[in-house]
Amino acid sequence: QVQLVESGGGLVQPGGSLRLSCAASVMIVSFYAMGWYRQAPGKQREWVAYITRGGRINYVDSAKGRFTISSDNAKNTVYLQMNSLKPEDTAVYYCSADASPSSVLPDYWGQGTQVTVSS
Repeated sequence: QVQLVESGGGLVQPGGSLRLSCAASVMIVSFYAMGWYRQAPGKQREWVAYITRGGRINYVDSAKGRFTISSDNAKNTVYLQMNSLKPEDTAVYYCSADASPSSVLPDYWGQGTQVTVSS
C-alpha cells in the first residue's frame, strides 16, 4: 500500500523559509511524477509544483523564484524548499503522486502538513 507522509510544516514569519519533506513507502521512481498541492481555508486545493521521473519540473506562477522542488531517490523522498514566504502561502500542503502520465489527478495523497506564515 502506498503511503505518503509529509513533514516540515510550521509557523514562520513573512520572509522566512521552510522545507517540506514527503517520504514515500515505495520507490518514488515507480511514480510518473510527484508534486505538492496546497489548500488555504475557504479555498480550493491548488497545484504548487511537480517533478517527473525524468526530472521535468514546473511551478505555479506564484511559487516561481521562491520554491524549489527536488527528490532523493535513495531516500524515496521529495522536498519542497520554500523561501521568501508570504502570508498568502499559508495553507495545508499535500504531497501527491501520479502513477502514470495519463493520471488526470494524483493517484495518491499524503495527509497534509500545515504551513502558517504570520508575524
